Amino acid sequence: MRSGSAIETVKQVWPADVIHCHDWQTALVPLLLRTAYGDDPAVRDIPVVFTIHNMGYHGSFAREAMERAGLPAILFHPAAVEFFGRVNFLKAGLVYSDYLTTVSKTYAKEIQTPEFGYGLDGVVRNRADRLVGIVNGVDYSAWSPEKDRLIPVKYSAKDLSGKQVCKQAVLDLFGIAPEYAARPLIGIVSRFADQKGFDLIALKAQELMREELSLVVLGSGDKKYEELFQALASTFAGRVGVKIAYDNEIAHKIEAGADMFLMPSRYEPCGLNQIYSLKYGTVPIVRATGGLADTVEEFDLEHGTGTGFKFTEYSGDAMMYAIRQALHHCADERIWKRIQLNGMSKDFSWKGPAAEYARVYEAARAARGLRPAAGNQTQAATSNGSD
Repeated sequence: MRSGSAIETVKQVWPADVIHCHDWQTALVPLLLRTAYGDDPAVRDIPVVFTIHNMGYHGSFAREAMERAGLPAILFHPAAVEFFGRVNFLKAGLVYSDYLTTVSKTYAKEIQTPEFGYGLDGVVRNRADRLVGIVNGVDYSAWSPEKDRLIPVKYSAKDLSGKQVCKQAVLDLFGIAPEYAARPLIGIVSRFADQKGFDLIALKAQELMREELSLVVLGSGDKKYEELFQALASTFAGRVGVKIAYDNEIAHKIEAGADMFLMPSRYEPCGLNQIYSLKYGTVPIVRATGGLADTVEEFDLEHGTGTGFKFTEYSGDAMMYAIRQALHHCADERIWKRIQLNGMSKDFSWKGPAAEYARVYEAARAARGLRPAAGNQTQAATSNGSD
């Protein structure tokens, strides 16, 4: 939906208490509201909440895009949409929205640093008092071993026996040889990209395969990583299985059947697979960044707490240490079950995040001097489309 069309819909069809925009594709909504519609009494006071899902994607265009988007030339300056001689839509959203959110508390801090701000960290720091991190929720009607219709056998925290059936199904699906069936199985479901930490796996692939484990991988993306996993599957036939594809059903099967789930991301605004893994009793091994840091708790043997294994330094050695810790504890059935049950008990449904967003909506209304929405039930129009 074009930004102007979104505003006209709110103006003429669906009145809203708040407009909630997502990423650079919708960032002209707040800009147009405060400029072209700045004198329109029907919409000029509607607050905008803007969610950043990934600071790495700006929506950067040549200056000529100003005219095509119907933006006055006066907005092409550093305090508005200009960014190193180009029009930057993401910057427009950051500057002109009433409140900013992103998809985890840690990522909200990270995007204020040069490493993760992609040049806009200063803009975000200037809006830090209006920035809130809210972890994404998940749909447990689809992603729960008790309800999942895409896995061979349902199971629960009360009875984990079905997980072994699911593991055998994954081993068969990926051609893992029977002699390796008893080994810990690490699963990966991902887009193959540097952001996801596959350079670390490439660096340590041979070392990883010297451990007593098997590996199944589902995903697609950068050709160099597709070739990496295909080479591993060829070299370690019967121990490594790879499918270069996006397949939702197989993703469910891996979540249910793997013993561990590896996400060594360079950065991860939120991440969902680690949250799915927790619910399936599939212990996550993650880098402590963004939502991975917020949703996975390091296992503490002394207290029996924690849900997975994390590493902080972005290095192959740090990743391998975390993997070896997981493999070590997996050898003790009692300890491993404790970790699994800790994870399965966590609730990352939308109930909590929805309440947090409602508070942000009301804060955005208050910032514009508006009263709370009737019955405290704010009606938000959400714009997700692109210009």
